Amino acid sequence: MLKVQILGTGYDVPEGVLSNNDLEKMVQTSDDWITSRTGISYRRIAGSGTATSDLAYQASKAALVEAGIAAQELDLIIVATMTPDMPMPATACLLQHLLGANRAAAFDLNAACTGFIYALATAESFLLSNNKYHYILVVGAEVLSRVVDYKDRNTCVLFGDGAGAIVLGKGEGNNGILAAYISADGEGSGLLNIPAGGSRYPASKETLARRMHYMQMQGSEVFKFAIKSIPECVDRVLKEADLCTEDVDYIVMHQANLRILQAAAKRLNMSWEKVLVNIDQYGNISAASIPLVLAEAVDENKIKAGDLLLLVGFGAGLTMGAALVRWGR
Repeated sequence: MLKVQILGTGYDVPEGVLSNNDLEKMVQTSDDWITSRTGISYRRIAGSGTATSDLAYQASKAALVEAGIAAQELDLIIVATMTPDMPMPATACLLQHLLGANRAAAFDLNAACTGFIYALATAESFLLSNNKYHYILVVGAEVLSRVVDYKDRNTCVLFGDGAGAIVLGKGEGNNGILAAYISADGEGSGLLNIPAGGSRYPASKETLARRMHYMQMQGSEVFKFAIKSIPECVDRVLKEADLCTEDVDYIVMHQANLRILQAAAKRLNMSWEKVLVNIDQYGNISAASIPLVLAEAVDENKIKAGDLLLLVGFGAGLTMGAALVRWGR
């Protein structure tokens, strides 16, 4: 049966590192406080001249090399991001130009931290429903340090910058995307947002003074949503593929908070050894989180052909989604 397969992965992170000790000098916090509540020790921070498209470019180049696909062979580029280079044009168009992928259509997708799962599901639909599409580049990329309020200790300790990319193509056999599910609950849209900068609250002296261009979050409510949504998404894709949690070799969850990962693994009755984790080194990088964890695991040879991977995301919107992937071509 024809399936959409992951042909290559890649990632990129800035050289700048922001440690918990650095944050102690910026806000009233401590290394122990941050680590015990989030599991984060470090996050990567982009320099002043680096934009989301720059990180996406490096991650994409690595993914294309691993896939053995030239940029000119791409039919579509989807960039999942909530921190585009600018409101328009799409960061995907800037990336297309950087790559020289002049045959590819390009657009951005914003589902916040679930963005990569949304983009993956969208790309799968393009590939399976239209013979015009053969290779699609899916990127999750963020420079969250530009929208983090470094006077708010509850949020500034969480977020970092980075990018992850995959190249998708079609293939025969048992490997590839077995199931995908995406959903949203707009009733919770106010729990995690950046209030100003759009048509509701355009930039003004007042919005700047009220720090409305920075991320705002009701952490405890988002935590509750994550713990509720993860099992729901997992159940959906496992049922669709007629599989169970015992069949899963690795679960790749959005790296939002170590406590969330631990609680989700417990609710799913999954061994902690099956949970891929890098939040301690990078923090929460939104749409880049899942593809970066995945690409690192591939580079470290943790993932083998035939392994069953469960990808799960949740984030602002509120959005949620999951995908079940049998690794290999």
